[in-house]
Amino acid sequence: MSELDSGKRHRDENFPVASWLLKRDYRAPILSFYRFARAADDIADHPSALPEDKLARLANMRAGLTGQGAPEAMALAEAARVRGLDLVHAQELLDAFVQDVTVHRYADWEGLIGYCRLSAMPVGRFVLDVHGEDRAIWPLSDALCAALQVINHLQDCGKDYRAIDRVYLPTGRLEAAGIGVEALAEPSASPELRGVIVGLAEQTMLLLQRSAPFAAHVRDRRLSAEVAVIQRLAEDLTGLLLTRDPLSEKVHHSKPRAASLALGAMLRNLFAKGRA
Repeated sequence: MSELDSGKRHRDENFPVASWLLKRDYRAPILSFYRFARAADDIADHPSALPEDKLARLANMRAGLTGQGAPEAMALAEAARVRGLDLVHAQELLDAFVQDVTVHRYADWEGLIGYCRLSAMPVGRFVLDVHGEDRAIWPLSDALCAALQVINHLQDCGKDYRAIDRVYLPTGRLEAAGIGVEALAEPSASPELRGVIVGLAEQTMLLLQRSAPFAAHVRDRRLSAEVAVIQRLAEDLTGLLLTRDPLSEKVHHSKPRAASLALGAMLRNLFAKGRA
């Protein structure tokens, strides 16, 4: 275990990661990818490690994908070799973590989505590749994964600024509202900051509208069910962000609420698949 390890594991995430819904044979490579991503994320987000140390550690992660390096990367490389999977998704994810070390601000929505193209979309694409799904549905997966990433950024906007001086809220939006990034350090959001957060949540809801048909296009029934669950959880969290202040209020699901939403999504998905 690295000294930069946050202690966060796949069951601690906002959304299901390789849940029991998936076939056991598919869970192993997905968990290998998650452990790789978690280790790299912990490096990039560590609050006190020096940038040059972070970049060196991320380079060691990259080395492990093609030879000797970080154990999490070598384990993923072996899992990918056994299954004949492309490691381009892991390489792109590392590009995102390098960007986290070197870029702390995003000017506009397009820049933020460009970051999501590296930090979130490769995750969904890898899961689809593990299942042998048609790459024609990548755009639906991309929309959902980008939405999940933006939801996380909005939930953690105050913490990210205070802990690591990183701001994912587009600075152009803040400037247009007449405020600066310092507004994120306050105990509660000003009306101006709330307006920015609500605007971004509304754009996130548009991403989720785009990804809504995703589950129906997934051939594997168990993966389809997991996608349906994630879609529903994301929609509900985005709704919370439209009405709650992430600086002063809880914008996460309780376990009972998440379980209720998941069950409803699974039943609807099962019914829809049964009729198809």
